[in-house]
Amino acid sequence: MIRLFKHYVPHTVLLLGLIDFTLLMLAAEGGWLLREWQIGGGIDPAASRLPHMLTFTLTLQAAMVGVGVYSADALLSIRYAVARLVVSISLGVLLLSLIFFMVPSVTFWRSNLLYAMMIALIMLGAARVALGRSLGGEAFKRRVLVLGAGPRAARLETLARRDGASFAIAGYVNMNEGPAAVGHAVNRDDIPHLPQHVLRLGASEVVLALEERRNALPLADLLRIKTTGVHVNDLSSFLERETGRVDLDSLNPSWLIFSDGFSAGRRLSSLGKRLFDIVISAAILVLAVPIILLTALAVKLESEGPAFFRQRRVGLYGQGFEIVKLRSMRQDAEVGGVAVWAQQDDPRVTRVGHIIRKLRIDELPQAWSVLKGEMSFVGPRPERPQFVADLEARLPYYAERHMVKPGITGWAQINYPYGASIEDARQKLEFDLYYAKNYTPFLDLLILLQTMRVILWPKGAR
Repeated sequence: MIRLFKHYVPHTVLLLGLIDFTLLMLAAEGGWLLREWQIGGGIDPAASRLPHMLTFTLTLQAAMVGVGVYSADALLSIRYAVARLVVSISLGVLLLSLIFFMVPSVTFWRSNLLYAMMIALIMLGAARVALGRSLGGEAFKRRVLVLGAGPRAARLETLARRDGASFAIAGYVNMNEGPAAVGHAVNRDDIPHLPQHVLRLGASEVVLALEERRNALPLADLLRIKTTGVHVNDLSSFLERETGRVDLDSLNPSWLIFSDGFSAGRRLSSLGKRLFDIVISAAILVLAVPIILLTALAVKLESEGPAFFRQRRVGLYGQGFEIVKLRSMRQDAEVGGVAVWAQQDDPRVTRVGHIIRKLRIDELPQAWSVLKGEMSFVGPRPERPQFVADLEARLPYYAERHMVKPGITGWAQINYPYGASIEDARQKLEFDLYYAKNYTPFLDLLILLQTMRVILWPKGAR
């Protein structure tokens, strides 16, 4: 994987993204030339229309990222990829229409845009057909040798088998640390020269997956492997990179303290984040007023009670604040004010509430909390104090998620469906810790783009 702004991007995704960028630029140029040929006009130098081509390309590629064109499913299924391409290009054209209305100097003619869109769809679809499943195949996977044969090593075997895995297991070495969970591991005593064994298997990385590391680190082996140019990684760092979350089962406090992340030197990016929150939340509150008022009216007509409701949540550094949302449940949803987890097909949700939850319209008033600075657009979802007290007692490191400002959308929300149990909270905590540890404006942008996918194909909204 390639690390971009502290976030890991698979080589296959980066390669496909560069191919798509090239094809989109060619499609933009092709659409322009086709229109010029049609009207019999002269051909200006390509540099004169570079801003138009870049606007077309970057907008469409942002839409492609947002709807999941580069997801593991799209790498493995041509039909899935083409379907997402159609949606992304359609959305991209709508965004381009808005951009061109606001900034006419980078505009295409309507016919240029139509031709470029058609050429792009054909070329991008053809590229997927030509590449087939090879981008998600073994040829692009890193070969990893695992030092260890216990349950931790077995977890890597399961991870390597999942669809879209970016690595393949080259072999296991039993380091004589106890009962083996991986039956086909080679015993360390049977390997005369471990670095030579690593190179013979063609491994580009070695992962240390010992069950007990205290006084058991094979320092001599690791040093020799490292000096051959093969990357050496511990299990927690490897899982963080491959899964996009901080794995609680393998985590120890020393790793969290000494590993890269939780950087204090991000004041400039934090200032930019706050300015973005102010501008966008103010724009949403102005533009979404008709939608909010119409929805509030529908809520009032369907059920008794106020259209809006306030609820206490836990925010930055554990401080409490109140969020405002459009009511989507019955007025008597919680008897006596006792907090209750939302359930699948929750009977407390009204008919209007079911619709506005699917479309995330009930979240729009939270822009007021963003404008006030109590929330951000991107961050861990703020939980209720009753749930937080329980989760902090049951889940290690839960309090650390409150070291960043809560958000309307976040890394956990785009990677995990709606949670309504302790285990769901644990899974989402791993994503939240990854975000808190690896926050950059690039990751925020990625989350905001992929929130489109969650809105278009809602999973787990309750």
